[in-house]
Amino acid sequence: MKIKLMISSVIAAAMISGCATGTGNQTIDDNQKAIIGTTLGALAGIALGNNIGGGSKSRNKVVGAVVGAAIGGAVGYSLDKQAKEVADSLNTNVNNNPNAVLDPNQDLIVSNTDNYVKIMFRDAMMFETNSATPTMSASSKISKVTSVLEKYPNTLVQVTGHTDSRGSHSYNKTLSDKRASNVGNIIYNSGVQNQIFSKGCSFDKPVAPNDSASNMGLNRRVEVYLYPNAESVIDTCK
Repeated sequence: MKIKLMISSVIAAAMISGCATGTGNQTIDDNQKAIIGTTLGALAGIALGNNIGGGSKSRNKVVGAVVGAAIGGAVGYSLDKQAKEVADSLNTNVNNNPNAVLDPNQDLIVSNTDNYVKIMFRDAMMFETNSATPTMSASSKISKVTSVLEKYPNTLVQVTGHTDSRGSHSYNKTLSDKRASNVGNIIYNSGVQNQIFSKGCSFDKPVAPNDSASNMGLNRRVEVYLYPNAESVIDTCK
């Protein structure tokens, strides 16, 4: 079961009333970039990610669609609190030091901003070399996050894969797509009600120059973003 990216528009009535309204689903292809459109001062729609695992033999699952947007910036809960709960579930602490990602000993970082909670997993703890399938220990860690998501069913979940610059951009795009999709599917298959999106960024967003083995290791990562509403969504590849 694979995750396809979905785009959903928020109708004007939902913008005015602030109520969540579902609309139709539409998949988008690799040529489209993440689009965050706004109209009447509110989000009109988002398009995140790409279509993973195509082909007649694959069984693809479109996971949800973005429904509505919180109006006026009201979150309804504390992202600080949610970040702490996520960190607790993973037996770590919230670390908002921007330089933490440059520490090779930090293979799991939970942080938050005013708009989202982010969980960063190093590829070294998640996958075997050149594999897109999470290890059993990685799957166990990912599954722990679902205990928190069950408490926040309206949280939007975006999983993003990043690689180093070895190999072609297209090869790394496919690899990062698959890794993000597989992590997203572990969350989805846990039975949570959250809307889940996956996206591969290839090597478009390094955290360090790809000029050494250690720096390349820093760049290979999967990031899970938790958004309170569609207005908070960012393009995680830029």
